[in-house]
Amino acid sequence: MIEYGGLFFMRRYYIEQKLKSAAAFLIILILLPYIVSVFVRGTGVRADRKEEETYVQVKTEDARGEIQTEELGWTEYLVGILAKDLPRDTEHEAVKAQAVLVRTSLYQTLSKEDKTLESDYLTRGEMQEKWGLSDYQEIYDSYVQAVEETDNLVLWYGDGYPWVPFHQSSNGMTRSAEEVTGSKDYPYIAAKECPLDKEAEDEIQVFSFGYSEIQEKCRDFLVAAEGEDEARQGYSFEDFEIQSRDSSGYVQKLRIGKTVCTGDQFRDALSLPSSDFSFSEDGNKMKITTSGKGHGLGMSLWTANEMAKEGKTCEEILNFFFEGTSLKNDVQESDLI
Repeated sequence: MIEYGGLFFMRRYYIEQKLKSAAAFLIILILLPYIVSVFVRGTGVRADRKEEETYVQVKTEDARGEIQTEELGWTEYLVGILAKDLPRDTEHEAVKAQAVLVRTSLYQTLSKEDKTLESDYLTRGEMQEKWGLSDYQEIYDSYVQAVEETDNLVLWYGDGYPWVPFHQSSNGMTRSAEEVTGSKDYPYIAAKECPLDKEAEDEIQVFSFGYSEIQEKCRDFLVAAEGEDEARQGYSFEDFEIQSRDSSGYVQKLRIGKTVCTGDQFRDALSLPSSDFSFSEDGNKMKITTSGKGHGLGMSLWTANEMAKEGKTCEEILNFFFEGTSLKNDVQESDLI
């Protein structure tokens, strides 16, 4: 009787184990697609994401500095660009406005023969580093929402895609494209008053450079203008003169010795945050004070965010910075690839 009872329980145990194994196998089958998605794409995969995602070819640079081409999902790429350009606390309508600008620029590139894209973007891992693991998912999902809510929306001017530059903050007024480029092709990029930019983070910055350091950083255009021998001569504070500014206060022309360059050339050579700068002596060095962050053209991200806080919509923000343009949504990215 004891042997029979033991056999009974052994059989029961065997059957239970078989059922557990079968249940575990079924659970794995059900969860396998999600597990694979998380492993490949990260935990930010949304259940309601489009089944047929459009993919684009993007040029990237590996750790050795070699250029390679990577295939990315369209939404993932747009979100990565937004994540790189925008501060983490950007208002939703401002994120949407930036999504329209990014899409407009990408559509313009895709409408050409070479459809390989080059815009810098953040990977999901880099987003987690920028935002922190605790906030990553919430911000990521809000950016996906901004991309989806503006699906296919681009700016349009005349019979084509307009130039849609943007910058972090102006010096209090954005710049006229005609003044900067000398071309009348961009009437929709006019100087706009942005007084709230003066409250932006790092709006005023101060740098100190030795004269030999400035000379070395500006060497390329100094040599081109003056020749090798002239460019080797030493400089002092008296050799630097701001000759003109545009109507928004950004430096247009600057003299270094006998060379006249643009304020943008000088900004780029010294990696200054803005072309609105001034000089002062600092012992045997020169102190440079800048106002604003970026080239000052097009949309100020700081003011766009402040407008969104005041209740302005994506469309109202874009109409302010790109007056005369309109929103268009009759082209899909898949039509251009």
